[in-house]
Amino acid sequence: MIYRSFQDKQLSLLGFGAMRLPTQNGAIDEAQVEAMVARAMAQGVNYYDTAYPYHGGLSEVVMGRVLGKYPRDSWYLASKYPGHQIADTYDPAAVFEEQLKKCGVEYFDFYLLHNVCESSMDVYLDPKWGIIDYFKEQKRLGRIRHLGFSSHGSPENLEAFLDAAGDSMEFCQIQLNYLDWTLQRAEEKVALLNRRGMPVWVMEPVRGGKLCKLSEASENSLRTLRPDDSAAAWGFRFLEDIPGVTVVLSGMSDMAQLEDNLHTYEKPDPLTGEERSKLLRIAERLKDSIPCTGCKYCTPQCPMGLDIPKLLATYNELRIAPSTNAAMWLEFAPSGQQPTACVSCGACAAACPQNIDIPEMLADLAKRLESIPKWRDICKERAEAARKLAGK
Repeated sequence: MIYRSFQDKQLSLLGFGAMRLPTQNGAIDEAQVEAMVARAMAQGVNYYDTAYPYHGGLSEVVMGRVLGKYPRDSWYLASKYPGHQIADTYDPAAVFEEQLKKCGVEYFDFYLLHNVCESSMDVYLDPKWGIIDYFKEQKRLGRIRHLGFSSHGSPENLEAFLDAAGDSMEFCQIQLNYLDWTLQRAEEKVALLNRRGMPVWVMEPVRGGKLCKLSEASENSLRTLRPDDSAAAWGFRFLEDIPGVTVVLSGMSDMAQLEDNLHTYEKPDPLTGEERSKLLRIAERLKDSIPCTGCKYCTPQCPMGLDIPKLLATYNELRIAPSTNAAMWLEFAPSGQQPTACVSCGACAAACPQNIDIPEMLADLAKRLESIPKWRDICKERAEAARKLAGK
């Protein structure tokens, strides 16, 4: 395992992210999580990352139970305060105490203000809530060992927050991968954090899985240079020699993904200049898609209960190669789960860290579906069935 120094600690460069844990029948598959953590611990992974809203609040519970089977000094646990979803029920003290209890710990090794961005920065800085002062006090009391923040904001927003509260922050977690190096100006963010002397934590290193499966032509071109590396490994190796990168979080959903990552992080093997250039050229070809990472920040906001990430994934597939197969799951989905069920309230777009105009995308998805002959027939059949039912 590759390790990076952070103050007095040695952190595994590969961090175990708990936003996309394995599930079975809609619930976290705790037995599989336990097996994956056992394997990760055996291979030297010591950084584990969860958050208050992950898996409907159950990620913290499961990770706390699983990690609690190991000596407390053998792992570092990170969680986050959801100030980007602020409400009266999200009182910092109440949330923090609940998180400690759910995780079964007396302190968090690392604690983050979750998603400081254009829509949430004022909340985090507002004296009314006292968020930063509260967590600074918890750090003084030893209940937080290191305080930082995550951000999906622009470089300008990131700099504004650092100007206002950077003295209280020890590290910053940003979305960083070879697609967002230019698409979301990650290169500028890294440069800013380096100037400020702030260590970089990486989230979405493979864009929610998007960079794990490329076109056949792209994968073949990469395989000629590194026959033993997966597409995912290329994404991780791109990050390896970026200055300041200390932890790279991977939201692994099964043992196969974990094993692939463990192989990648066995020893340092950063990309050459030629390899980086090839990867960035591939990134340019990928930029036609909607940048959804499947984080699901949007779904709790939807009054219709739509599975927005799944709909946007279908939309991206249709943009690349229009076919009935891309929308096959929608054939059996109820009408309330169709893109036409969107009421364009905009709540999802306001919560989206990628700034996607989700209502517009869903409206376009509905139009694209209607352009597929087979799907058009399905829509007609459904409409006819609905008319008959209404007649009864």
